[in-house]
Amino acid sequence: MGHNDAFLNVGTGQNCRRIAWQQERGGQPGLFWLGGFKSDMSGTKAQALAEMAGRMGLGITRFDYSGHGRSEGDVVKGRISDWLEESEAVFANTDGPQILVGSSMGAWLALLLNQHVNAKGPGRVAGLILIAPAVDMTRDLMAAHFDEKDRQTLKDTGQVALPSDYGDPYIITGAFLADGERHLLLNGPIRTHCPVIILQGGRDKAVPVAHALKLVHHLLEDKVMFTLVPDADHSLSRPQDLDLLADSVKRLVAETAD
Repeated sequence: MGHNDAFLNVGTGQNCRRIAWQQERGGQPGLFWLGGFKSDMSGTKAQALAEMAGRMGLGITRFDYSGHGRSEGDVVKGRISDWLEESEAVFANTDGPQILVGSSMGAWLALLLNQHVNAKGPGRVAGLILIAPAVDMTRDLMAAHFDEKDRQTLKDTGQVALPSDYGDPYIITGAFLADGERHLLLNGPIRTHCPVIILQGGRDKAVPVAHALKLVHHLLEDKVMFTLVPDADHSLSRPQDLDLLADSVKRLVAETAD
């Protein structure tokens, strides 16, 4: 599929950014993809999901956060608040029930987007598929692991470089961490008002199994299915992992039909 991007302006004044997004029309529930930190809508899982949508006759919407992929902006200056605002703006261009599919940081954003959408009225989110959910990652998966040197560097320079398994180190700013504090979900129960499927790799170094299970413990009132893939890593992009994702989509589509 070529880059048949549409562009959407989100935000005002100096904080206005041009966001690349794509939408394939199709049946409902539609699929709405939220990628991970430093990934984009042409990644393996996003492309596989688009192919699944085509096979199943479902619509799909995906986009790049500012500072990611073909959207404008600098990832180092990005914030959860910005990426959530962009998610909301793109979601506003969908119709009818949608299944939110969030990967890693995108799973946190999917839960936040779901809360925002539910506040406007029920029925728009038909289900959530959360892949290696990095919920509250600014606190629990970043700041919590800083050593004394990291904390001092952050204090002195306003940022710290974290090693990454995926190439260049991540530059994490104090402003990014502070903004994340405004969106924490694991301080109390989480209501989704829809079924949730969590897919988690047993060999995930970025989002440990214990962290994904912590999320399950906060989802107390809605149907949750947790699937552990013992030999999978954080990317969950092998053919068998993508088959599991397709099965999860089919399951939620069937639930929506009931």
